[in-house]
Amino acid sequence: MEEGFKAAVCQLTVGEDKGRNIDLARRMIARAAAGGARLVVLPEMFNCPYVAGLFPRYAETYPGGETFRMLSGAAAEEKIYLVGGSVPEREGSLVYNSSFVFGPGGELLGRHRKVHLFDVDLPGGVRVKESGTLAAGGGVTVIDTGLGRIGVAICYDVRFPELIRLMTLAGAGVMVIPAAFNMTTGPAHWDTVFRCRAVDNQVYVIAASPARDAGAPYVAYGHSMIVDPWGDIVARAGEGEQVISAEIFPEKIDRVRLELPLLKHRRTDLYDITIKK
Repeated sequence: MEEGFKAAVCQLTVGEDKGRNIDLARRMIARAAAGGARLVVLPEMFNCPYVAGLFPRYAETYPGGETFRMLSGAAAEEKIYLVGGSVPEREGSLVYNSSFVFGPGGELLGRHRKVHLFDVDLPGGVRVKESGTLAAGGGVTVIDTGLGRIGVAICYDVRFPELIRLMTLAGAGVMVIPAAFNMTTGPAHWDTVFRCRAVDNQVYVIAASPARDAGAPYVAYGHSMIVDPWGDIVARAGEGEQVISAEIFPEKIDRVRLELPLLKHRRTDLYDITIKK
């Protein structure tokens, strides 16, 4: 990561009409690119409602699906790096919550399959069981781009700090995390979790949420944001449809790590723990 660049998040409303979701995403990608963004990020499950039981119905197989064709074409036409939020991806009999990353030539650079599935029963009646229809991924995803090395995770993955640390140790200076927190977890933890991952690892964190739709079966929190390595929120959306952007400065990562050398001072000799009985 040698030069600064602009990153953008497209916070879009997601409904039941898959074609409309894809068309809206394409228009917002164009708006972000017209504003100078070289890295554009979409939300988690941007082409279908966030309802676990519906994921198989909306799932597509790469590379033939209409969503994948749009993402590849948009990246090439706008000459951007595009993190396609996440979509239900079918491979054989399995469906994954997957994020596909495309380069400015429309080429596939990498894919992250959500590692930690969201199976919860929260206060207020929010119940989700992704494992009822989804399979879990099994890898740490770090992708080389012309803008530098980025890490990709999806929503619940961010609550597992070891995953983000592994991406940091692999050289990622920007973490891109499409996420759909809800109206219980969002107010409680959205800012805290993403800012903590940025501060702990001294990296930029880009959190991309769907827009809030109070009539949806699962109500997303919104408030997509970009956090810098010092933990400051440098761009933030509200609840509705919006494109936000911020400059990513590699030298800021270097400066923060020089001022607070956390990675340099890690006591790895303490990490092998022996439990004495």
